[in-house]
Amino acid sequence: MKYIIGIGGVTNGGKTTLTNRLIKALPNCCVVHQDDFFKPPDQIQVGEDGFKQWDVITALDMEAMVNTIKGWVENPVKFARSHGIQVAPATEMGPPENQIHILIVEGFLLYNYKPLMDVYDKCYYITIPYEECKRRRSTRQYTVPDPPGLFDGHVWPMYLKHRAEMETSCLPIEYLSGLKTKEEIYNQVYEDIHNTLLNHL
Repeated sequence: MKYIIGIGGVTNGGKTTLTNRLIKALPNCCVVHQDDFFKPPDQIQVGEDGFKQWDVITALDMEAMVNTIKGWVENPVKFARSHGIQVAPATEMGPPENQIHILIVEGFLLYNYKPLMDVYDKCYYITIPYEECKRRRSTRQYTVPDPPGLFDGHVWPMYLKHRAEMETSCLPIEYLSGLKTKEEIYNQVYEDIHNTLLNHL
């Protein structure tokens, strides 16, 4: 059985922290990070707001991301091994058709790209309020540092725009509060996934 989980949400909401904990706890679990698909800085356009457009879908090589996910769907065992992930031998988990393979897709624009809409079995979305998001963002060190005014001039407006678009997509998204402790968020999601997978077995 293959199961794909989307963990989306606002910048600095705790997506990667949650993902990293789930990878360790779930069986045969691989991950695709959307941040790995950013185009080189010289390919990022400057928008009308005067900022390089990092927080839009065109900043990402989404075709490559979709192809990576398709690679997992076609052969999760091969995908896991090529990414250095230990796969439990089929004999330990019964026949291959009973084996569970999980893919977590993590990123800030997961639910705004048509070719990805149908791949998820479960969609989560982490939110935090403006002030907390701005505070967390200011403490982060990025490879390409944020220029002054980027958060208010580009990052937050794009988040609101994309979230509004996402909410019209009719995807069954479960919202998580990023203000909860890391432990609370992890426990909520882990329990949810665990119960869902048990129901499928």
